[in-house]
Amino acid sequence: MPLALVALAIGAFGIGTTEFVIMGLLPEIAAEFGVSIPSAGLLVTGYALGVVAGAPVMTILGTKINRKTMLMLLMGLFIAGNLLSAVAPAFGVMLAGRIVASLAHGAFFGIGSVVAAELVAPDKRAGAIAIMFTGLTVANIVGVPLGTFVGQAVGWRVTFGIVAALGVVGLAGVAKLVPDLPRPEGAHLRKELAAFRNVQVVLAMAMTVLGFGGVFAAITYIAPMMTEIAGYSSGAVTWLLVLFGIGMFLGNLTGGRFADRKLMPMLYVSLGGLAIVLALFTVTAHSKILAAATILLIGALGFATVPPLQKRVLDEAHGAPTLASVVNIGAFNLGNALSAWLGGVVISAGFGYTAPNWVGAALAGSALGLAVLSAALERRPRVAVPEPLVQH
Repeated sequence: MPLALVALAIGAFGIGTTEFVIMGLLPEIAAEFGVSIPSAGLLVTGYALGVVAGAPVMTILGTKINRKTMLMLLMGLFIAGNLLSAVAPAFGVMLAGRIVASLAHGAFFGIGSVVAAELVAPDKRAGAIAIMFTGLTVANIVGVPLGTFVGQAVGWRVTFGIVAALGVVGLAGVAKLVPDLPRPEGAHLRKELAAFRNVQVVLAMAMTVLGFGGVFAAITYIAPMMTEIAGYSSGAVTWLLVLFGIGMFLGNLTGGRFADRKLMPMLYVSLGGLAIVLALFTVTAHSKILAAATILLIGALGFATVPPLQKRVLDEAHGAPTLASVVNIGAFNLGNALSAWLGGVVISAGFGYTAPNWVGAALAGSALGLAVLSAALERRPRVAVPEPLVQH
């Protein structure tokens, strides 16, 4: 395994920690700045929207420099954003720090996926992408609970200071271990944009939005679902999220391994299984043991889709994959925002805390349908265009 993948995983660990640790620290942050919990929730929303908007913008701005340099600049942006959050004197400054840090998120994972794929043989690409994303999954097992504990014990500012320090480690790793890969010859913005005319690229991104959106429809409301329906204490929710992180870790590695062998069958199994498990969660959420097992499966099946979907985009956007890869990372966050909103709608409509699971099942099922359509279009024979007759 190239050591450069370890450097990318360290960066992913820091980014994953800062993305999710905020959820466990909202009460402390809201209390210090004197804002309501819903207002503090803008720190989550602002970050997600920053990822969606910032990913393509940062990539376009970086088209003139090589990928290693861009990754280093992105880690510098990540460090600056978290330091700004750590010392923020007012809520508005804290929100600005979150947005600055989010601008690095999508571009780092998107460009990092391209770099990871280029470091290995073609038949190992999904596995290499999975290794990088392992940093994100481990963040949910280790970084987020530890960051939450530290923030609650000695102050949330310390947590963001530590996350900034992780960014420094990631930056040093990229500088030392990632090779100075040249920009592909002939790569330019027009060619990158042309990849979006490929219907297979668009379908893969739609699968990303719907498939991973299905996961977050349920996980966004896991706290009230587990305390009000399953009967867990509020303190147990942290450990249930760790269980979810373990599932993500296992699913990510499994998805990476099998996507290099049978990419589309891997998507069929993971998306179909996810739709079924999310539907069953409306029932298993009433039992502590079954709920815990289901959360593990949701994490595993949900993240098993990540390496194959990211590889699918890279394969179909061959020759100019960077922008498409980055936009697909934004698609994950778009799915998160969409599903969280839909889950809130059904809860507000009076259908109960388990209703978002039905939303998630419908989204995952729709993604499976798109996967089937994608494969059918790929098998469709291409009609050869006859050459015009030339008269002599």
